[in-house]
Amino acid sequence: MSGNNFIDYVKFCSRSGHGGPGAVHFRREKHVAKGGPDGGNGGRGGHVILRGNSQLWTLLHLKYRKHVIAENGQPGGSMRSTGAAGKDEILEVPLGTIAKDDETGEVLWEITEDGQEVILSPGGRGGLGNENFKNSVNQTPRYAQPGEPGETRWVVLELKLLADVGLVGFPNAGKSTLLSAVSAAKPEIADYPFTTLTPNLGVVAYRDHQSFVMADIPGIIEGAAEGKGLGLRFLRHIERNSMLLFLIPVDADDLNKEYEVLVDELKRYNPELLDKQRLIAISKADMLDEELMKEMEDTLNYDVPYVFISSVTGFGIQTLKDKIWQVLNSDR
Repeated sequence: MSGNNFIDYVKFCSRSGHGGPGAVHFRREKHVAKGGPDGGNGGRGGHVILRGNSQLWTLLHLKYRKHVIAENGQPGGSMRSTGAAGKDEILEVPLGTIAKDDETGEVLWEITEDGQEVILSPGGRGGLGNENFKNSVNQTPRYAQPGEPGETRWVVLELKLLADVGLVGFPNAGKSTLLSAVSAAKPEIADYPFTTLTPNLGVVAYRDHQSFVMADIPGIIEGAAEGKGLGLRFLRHIERNSMLLFLIPVDADDLNKEYEVLVDELKRYNPELLDKQRLIAISKADMLDEELMKEMEDTLNYDVPYVFISSVTGFGIQTLKDKIWQVLNSDR
């Protein structure tokens, strides 16, 4: 997932088509002295539709579409003919996309399944032709209904990646290295903070040809809830994860404090995130020998399970996978 191509937020004006007006028309046939009304109905205006597409991972294709306008319905015709419906405007979006009303912030729709379609802005109904208004009293109605106007609204689309495991940690905690070690994902890895600027997804192979999806987001720093760093902007991507995997490096100044800070920032962003299952991976364990690891374990004060790992040497990786799989399947 290229950093330049990953777009998870777009805003545009959605305008559905107006309904076509009904027709005012009377029969004009040879040898028919007084033809009655035969004006047809107008066509429906086109809808603006969102459709889920599992092959998409970003909203990049919608980034420069500031106005999405569906076609208007056609007017009714003679001989009770109905006008053509306006062409629908269909927007393909990745799974995990949420549509919100920009003015109120109300969540309109969520797209979670491939092929799922929802009407973002319904087209206006077509007007009735004068043929619909004839009766014994008014046998020659000379009026028809206009079509209903379409709906215009500003819409925000937000993408929340669908993954089983969300990686949480400070910059340089080893999240990208772990993702590259357990999956085929190729995130950027370097020895400076904020190497990861956009989220990355990877499919982790497990025993018996099973697998789960892991998401890596940019690192969180203390004060992220007040706007510091980059992590807070991307925390929406772990709201849908089944569990959270905290990565804490062994060379951190205070392993207990680092975990507490991360939990506190998540709580400030969205307290519901703390209801998710949690697991801690203490990374860069290749820097320790068995004696140092035992001494470090005696100082840990975590309220959730933890495991020492090294993404470079592979130490503890299979144990980590086993623990993740147990957590993911604990509700089954």
